[in-house]
Amino acid sequence: MKIVILLFAFLFGFGATVKKSASDQEKIQQRAELNEYKSYPNLLPEVEIVAERK
Repeated sequence: MKIVILLFAFLFGFGATVKKSASDQEKIQQRAELNEYKSYPNLLPEVEIVAERK
């Protein structure tokens, strides 16, 4: 019985570790994507005013 409880504890620990690693990997990918955009120029559309001044 103790072995079964120990196995469940190991599986629970392993599952938590995998979940944490996946979360960390997602955050790293988001940071890398934001850093990639820093090298681009301003991507907002340019507005040109063409109306005459009165």
